[in-house]
Amino acid sequence: IRSSGVVRIKHSLNKNEEEFVVKRRKIVLKSLQKLKIHCSKDAVPNIALLGSGGGQRAMVGLLGSLVQLDKAGLLDCILYLSGVSGSTWCMASLYQEPDWSTKLETVKDKIIRRISGPGVSWGDAFAKLKKYYYGKDHFSLTDVWATMVINEHRLTGQRNKHNKDPFPIYTAIDKQCKQNREGDPWFEISPHEAGYSLIGAFVETSSFGSQFYNGRKIKDQPEIDMLYLQALCGSAIADGDANIKYAWEYIKENGMIEGMEKDPNSPPVGKCSQVLMDLVDMNLSVLNGIDPFDLHESIRTNLNELTGGKHQHICQVEKLNLADKEAAQLHMSKYTLDICGLLSVSFSFWPFDICFSICRCAVLWIWGRKYDFLQNMTDKTVPRALLESETRDYIDAGVLQNSPYFSVLREERDIDLIISLDFSDGDPFMTVREAAETCRKRKIPFPEVNIPDKDVKKPKDFYVFKGKNTPTVIHIPLFNVVNCGDDIDSWREKYVTFSGPYNAAFLNFFKKQ
Repeated sequence: IRSSGVVRIKHSLNKNEEEFVVKRRKIVLKSLQKLKIHCSKDAVPNIALLGSGGGQRAMVGLLGSLVQLDKAGLLDCILYLSGVSGSTWCMASLYQEPDWSTKLETVKDKIIRRISGPGVSWGDAFAKLKKYYYGKDHFSLTDVWATMVINEHRLTGQRNKHNKDPFPIYTAIDKQCKQNREGDPWFEISPHEAGYSLIGAFVETSSFGSQFYNGRKIKDQPEIDMLYLQALCGSAIADGDANIKYAWEYIKENGMIEGMEKDPNSPPVGKCSQVLMDLVDMNLSVLNGIDPFDLHESIRTNLNELTGGKHQHICQVEKLNLADKEAAQLHMSKYTLDICGLLSVSFSFWPFDICFSICRCAVLWIWGRKYDFLQNMTDKTVPRALLESETRDYIDAGVLQNSPYFSVLREERDIDLIISLDFSDGDPFMTVREAAETCRKRKIPFPEVNIPDKDVKKPKDFYVFKGKNTPTVIHIPLFNVVNCGDDIDSWREKYVTFSGPYNAAFLNFFKKQ
């Protein structure tokens, strides 16, 4: 059996990563010598650069930071580059270009042009949705999220094309581990392996999403592409039910169902399309505390014509008590599933089938669903829940820890220096404090973090935390008194996390750091 068809449970590096590290350390040594920093081959420090989450602000912020590191001659000193959420969007764009660090100015200009340019066309979006929907066993809202991204390269396609760049590590978390506290949720994806960073369980990246049983692959699934990876790593919306309203608004405002009519390969949508649009509006009405009865009447009228009156088992909205929000939403969820189930009997073809699936995923709040590659294994070092489930859901790591510390704190990566670029718009010290606390509980070496009270609202441009037998951590908050003067809050308000495209001025703002 090829290695791509087996699960690897071991606290060691993948052999390909080991080989990369040996070669990269030679580049780091030369870079240090150019900077008049002398050390022996065996004493070359392992340096990891972390990019936090923060939407497009983090994407552009990381790009600007890398440009400045390159100009200062420091970029070739970095062994690992790891990101969360918005920073992974920057990484995905960079690693499209072989040896991007050797032509960063050109690559930067190309990325800036793209993110400030037009969005994805309807034709491209539906082509991607169709490919995802029919190509694999588990469809989720992450697939819908991914259609807004333009980048279909595959992560494993980057192997051997980045010998002059830092080793990339993209991060996510296991949603069930987070919610049910079933073990360490930290999940990482590199060009070679995907798996649980601290648990030490991995599969080849090309097999992530395929079905495994007792450690052996039994069914292939398509390898995730870069647009899906960006959606997976940048899916902060997937955490908790509070964002369900946003998802329905997203479906409505982006005209996803109406847009099906624009697909030249679609049959006439007519009344079925109207039912689905009314269904979206009904869900929004209930979430906004508005009586949806008129929409229900419209649905019932159209269902009569579509099904010949065979819809008596559908929930009745007359029973809705909008004062009890939780009960009303549960009732609406059942109603939505009933409608989709009824229509799918007669309209089980494109584009209706995918519309029903999107509505089901919105009701059941399914994001990033993949086969559990640890299913039915017997390894005692792996939490039982991971061995017993058929599927797992993976979401944005920033909802738990907005900086990817735990991807580089694996003991086998032997990191000496962590440079943490924090693009968060809230507490500028939350990520490093939470990392320190989590490490204390899990007995992972990490320096003590003490922040002077006067710095909490007026942070400096960088902080250095050292400890005995721990990596040194340099923490760099984006919003600081050097960058922003005494007007930190207004800068945060100007560059919020959920924002439209920024212009090149933001890159200039970050260059002041």
